[in-house]
Amino acid sequence: MKAISIQKFGAPEGLAVVDLPAPEPAAGQVVIATEAVGVGGVDAVIRRGTLAGFGFEEGHIPGSEVAGTVTAVGAGVDASWTGRRVWGFTGMGGGYAEQAAARVEEVLPLPEGLSSVDAVTLGGSGMVAHFALRHAHFAPGETVLLRGAAGSIGITAVQLAARGGAAAVAVTTSSPERGERLRRLGATHVLDRLGEGGEEAPAGYDVILDVVAGEDMPSYFDRLNPNGRMVALGVVAGMPPADFGTRMLARFQKSLSFASFSADTVPVADRNAVRSEQFAAAARGELATVVHESLPLDEAASAHRKMDAGEVFGRIVLTP
Repeated sequence: MKAISIQKFGAPEGLAVVDLPAPEPAAGQVVIATEAVGVGGVDAVIRRGTLAGFGFEEGHIPGSEVAGTVTAVGAGVDASWTGRRVWGFTGMGGGYAEQAAARVEEVLPLPEGLSSVDAVTLGGSGMVAHFALRHAHFAPGETVLLRGAAGSIGITAVQLAARGGAAAVAVTTSSPERGERLRRLGATHVLDRLGEGGEEAPAGYDVILDVVAGEDMPSYFDRLNPNGRMVALGVVAGMPPADFGTRMLARFQKSLSFASFSADTVPVADRNAVRSEQFAAAARGELATVVHESLPLDEAASAHRKMDAGEVFGRIVLTP
């Protein structure tokens, strides 16, 4: 089968098409013939080598979520899965391929009316947005700032915060055009990438969700209200400064909180329940999925160049 491998950490040119044996399902696994593969920010972080010290090596096949049809099942898996359209989580790799293996407990059937492309646009990011807001103890009437809202996590979080009764949903993004698109999804205030601008934007926020991190992250502690909570969901712009916590402690009397969030800490059954609800809502047209572009699998490097250039609004999907 055809797959995409990180031959060299760094630039997107390090991604290459390789021929590999098709996976055989281990006990408890299914094999999915992929129709759509989600391209996420974490894939770019892995490709750059940022997580090289966390078990990722050159030769890694990126991609964590796929959608398609089950073609084979391993020992202990009900044979009725064969032939079903599903969404599947492949772990932290293996998705950029024509076939991918996933544990059956990380596989969900797709409802009628939801395409494979929409499924991988929502499946991972929508669930993260849901549980990140819960991790931040978001409550109706609070003000929320979403840093890096033009990605698939931010786009869903905007919708969920607005529907959850937020008093204000502010977003940071790179252009007025993107800001207007986010307004149509529920944003009330649009800020630039530095968190500036936005007429009559709240003076402070009860909750900040940050998928960007990087050197500017500590400055956002200044924007938190008393008892405000910042939750880091990713490091798209790189790791924050090692001493970033000193900025928070300098505002000790405001009782601020900082947390990281990974969906790995959420039980699989809970993740699946939220995904199923969101898939059904998207199929009914009640939850928007935003696909920036669909590209052939062998154009994965092009997809990553677009992400690195900040061109993507929503999610790029690879179609084997």
